[in-house]
Amino acid sequence: MRILSAFAVKIFTMEKQNVKEAIEPAKKQNSMLHLKIYNKQDILSLTRIRRFETKLGERLQVIQDTSDIAKSLATSTAKYVLFGVPEDLGAKGNYGIGGTDTLWIPFLQSFLNIQSNDFFDGAEVLLLGHFDFGDIQYLIDTTARTQDEKIEAYRHAVNAVDDEVEQLAKMIAEAKKIPLVIGGGHNNSYPLIKGTAKGWHKAGVTPLAQINCINLDAHADYRPMEGRHSGNAFRYAEEDGYLQKYCIVGLHENYLPQNVWIDIVNNPFIDILTYEDIFVHEKRNFMQAVAHATDFTDDTLCGIDVDIDCIEHTLSSAMTPVGILPNHARQYISFAAAQSKPAYLHICEGATRLSDGRADSTSGKLVSYLVSDFVKGMSPQQ
Repeated sequence: MRILSAFAVKIFTMEKQNVKEAIEPAKKQNSMLHLKIYNKQDILSLTRIRRFETKLGERLQVIQDTSDIAKSLATSTAKYVLFGVPEDLGAKGNYGIGGTDTLWIPFLQSFLNIQSNDFFDGAEVLLLGHFDFGDIQYLIDTTARTQDEKIEAYRHAVNAVDDEVEQLAKMIAEAKKIPLVIGGGHNNSYPLIKGTAKGWHKAGVTPLAQINCINLDAHADYRPMEGRHSGNAFRYAEEDGYLQKYCIVGLHENYLPQNVWIDIVNNPFIDILTYEDIFVHEKRNFMQAVAHATDFTDDTLCGIDVDIDCIEHTLSSAMTPVGILPNHARQYISFAAAQSKPAYLHICEGATRLSDGRADSTSGKLVSYLVSDFVKGMSPQQ
């Protein structure tokens, strides 16, 4: 049995109830302690109203009864439910650069000011709110003394994020609506897969609490189960039985650990199409690779993931000088929305400001394009 450090013990034995709840949320129903729900005025405060025009922020739906989220979701006519998970605990727990908590508000400012028109009305989307895990971050920042203690604390803290994100994802899928989720680190794919798999199954849409996933990413995020972080979400989801088939598009061979590669090639339920095979060796073009991914995962509902670190020169926790173009990401999302059976959309690892000082104000606008492409790509029958 592994012995926890003195700091880890301290995390779990804090006397103050609010600190204890921050790290280990109560398991009771509706215990999403960190969820901030928006009202219409919250949305309009970020919407630039202009005469003779209608913006998305004026059309989006909101939760009508904050005391009963499940009922509000069930009675809403929206097809999609949008929420944010602006945290970087998972990225830091994976020895990454902090900053994935900075994307949500800039994204929202761009998204709410998209024009409402025949291409994208906005009334089909319910903007629920976002999670704020700032208290957990503050606790770690002010208590952990060494880097090792911080890494261990981040990984413990991700379990608290998992619990709340899973609960909300399950609630949305159970109402037969598609979660649109803006991160945050890629650690959130685990609770999204787990929560939506449970929700779609409970709603009678799938025979098993299990879904597939396509991930447009430079990395597999299939590292060993060494504690929860942004690099092993899909490993945990598969080991727990909620992820059936997994396909990675655009994976960079230079960042694929040998042990992960061996596990992938020996697993018939995982497939990869590397960046090198698509763009360097040109064994197939990009859209052929995406079509292969949707065919591989077409037997049940499928999560659609996009890791911003695969887009060239786009600010993220693992920013790359060599990657796909923004239009490739748009084509991927549009095609996957139309040709698969989406269980959720998850866009993660983006940032507008990193902890090392780098900044880019355009990341939020890019993500707003991707979300609108997904909604436009879905057919009315899906």
